[in-house]
Amino acid sequence: MCGIAGFWAPGRLDESAALILDRMTSAIRHRGPDDAGCWTDADVGIGLGHRRLSIIDLSLEGRQPMASASGRYVIVYNGEIYNFSTLRKQLEGAGVAFRGHSDTEVMLATIERDGILKAVQQFAGMFAFALFDRRNSQLYLVRDRLGEKPLYYGWAGDVLLFGSELKALREHPAWRGEIDRSALALFLRHAYVPAPYSIYKGVRKVLPGMILTFQLGAPGREPIETAFWSAREVTEAGIAEEWSGSDTELLDELERILRETVRREMVADVPLGAFLSGGVDSSVVVALMQAESSRPVRTFTIGFDEPEYNEAEHAKAVARCLGTDHTELYVRPAEALDVVPLLPALYDEPFGDSSQIPTFLVSQLAKRHVTVSLSGDGGDELFGGYDRYFLARRVWNVLRLVPRSGRRAVAAALRSLSPAQWDRGLRLAGHVPWPRAARRVTGDRLHKVADVLSFETQEAMYLDFMSHWRDPARLTLGNAEPPTAFTDPNRAALIDGLLSRMMYVDLVSYLPDDILVKVDRASMGVSLESRAPFLDHRVVEFAWRIPPRLRVRHGRGKWPLRQLLRRYLPETLVNRPKMGFGVPIDHWLRGPLKDWAAALLDEARLRREGYFDPVPIRRKWAEHQSGTRNWHYPLWDVLMFQSWLEAQ
Repeated sequence: MCGIAGFWAPGRLDESAALILDRMTSAIRHRGPDDAGCWTDADVGIGLGHRRLSIIDLSLEGRQPMASASGRYVIVYNGEIYNFSTLRKQLEGAGVAFRGHSDTEVMLATIERDGILKAVQQFAGMFAFALFDRRNSQLYLVRDRLGEKPLYYGWAGDVLLFGSELKALREHPAWRGEIDRSALALFLRHAYVPAPYSIYKGVRKVLPGMILTFQLGAPGREPIETAFWSAREVTEAGIAEEWSGSDTELLDELERILRETVRREMVADVPLGAFLSGGVDSSVVVALMQAESSRPVRTFTIGFDEPEYNEAEHAKAVARCLGTDHTELYVRPAEALDVVPLLPALYDEPFGDSSQIPTFLVSQLAKRHVTVSLSGDGGDELFGGYDRYFLARRVWNVLRLVPRSGRRAVAAALRSLSPAQWDRGLRLAGHVPWPRAARRVTGDRLHKVADVLSFETQEAMYLDFMSHWRDPARLTLGNAEPPTAFTDPNRAALIDGLLSRMMYVDLVSYLPDDILVKVDRASMGVSLESRAPFLDHRVVEFAWRIPPRLRVRHGRGKWPLRQLLRRYLPETLVNRPKMGFGVPIDHWLRGPLKDWAAALLDEARLRREGYFDPVPIRRKWAEHQSGTRNWHYPLWDVLMFQSWLEAQ
């Protein structure tokens, strides 16, 4: 696992180019503390920089930037190619000789033999790389199929900048960096900035499964985009070729694919372990790791004293049953709060998923003992595990029974009075002996019912489910919310069934832009490599062949994973309620974080900075402080932007 950075500038480079590359890569030293390197072609105007976290081939033969045997290609690469040994044997059989034992050298040899498109289609793993073709003066920027590894790029004047994190781009002297208010609106809706956008104008993220080609001297600045793998095509193909065998045969095949994947992802020349929460996904990964290992696997869990946030006891029970070498650490509130000031630099652009805090803490714990850690990320998106999937289906099944005209009429009636007017009226009617449930009705809840009744489509309903701020364009000043995987018909898949549509949207947006960003920045922030076996593309392709009736049974998701886990664990450790991986932000904003948050949300400050309309923010802050409402999700998003802005 590593960090990459580079630039392509017009004209001949001078002696400052190497110093610039050094500054860019030093900014992401945490991604690769073991080694550093740079390469420039002064005549062409290109520079490639690399920071190395040594995992495979710890020798100098694995150093980057690395040139191909012929010298035609030069690469800087971040990631792991898990099938590189198989590819190497094929190449050696064709007469290719290798200097070292790294997957980087195998990648270059495959590209020389097959060309970049066919080569990348053979790579199984997670990767983001920049490759320069010296013969054709072409620069390729490539990102893996699911978006496990990050890659930013953008123009700063006449200079093309690219790198693993924005902080590397900011070190180039041509950098200017203007905040994109439209991307800010997207951030407030989703708690992350979805690809291809970034928080800065003119800086974008390479979409998963894409090859971008930049040609020296070509007119215009937009690269040629080539998809080497498409989640949309895989989804549609999987549904069209639905599994037709027996349930037992399906479980056998799923176990075979996952065991093979886990076996490959356990290859490393450094200590290796796994995150273990005690939930289904991480327990499956650890169970398969232990089945493939001749000695106890190292597993890591953090715990909290608050029962509603603590999974450590479940994880300990799973570890004891599987026989792992388990390490747990109970985190005091003060230790978790100490992470908050680190978040702006760690995540590099505004990021509002508060589980970023425990993810960093468990990464920090694991790094004390290992350099690589496997995780269960991707299980919910591929096997239907989120509770919101079932809530959305229940809501839509009720809504579709009521004609749209009737829903609109009721919604209009509920909105005819403001929440405050409803509250006053409900207080006046307080002497009426209403049923207990009716006495909990508030004006705000009635307006929420109106919002639900207004959904015209299933897609609109799910977008609302995934929105922290319902109308962020009104909250942010001077913007228009651009299209995303939720709203862009060109990125939609032809899928019948609400469950499959929700899972697909999460696969191409929530997973790469939230979950994988959270894990990548937290783990790489402490120089720990995280691997996710569920995100091997063959696992993904097989998962989409599983019929919805087998993903979800008896109102619960992930049936195949639960059944698979029953082959390794007793029922009491498999069949337990799902827990989130979070911290009590709602309580902290009324307690130890109150003064910090109040300063960032000060009305005069918000008006002076000019990014937000302070009125709705201050209203939510007051309601949260009074305890009448719990607004920690939308407030945390604003606070993460404000603290990031302050850090700039």
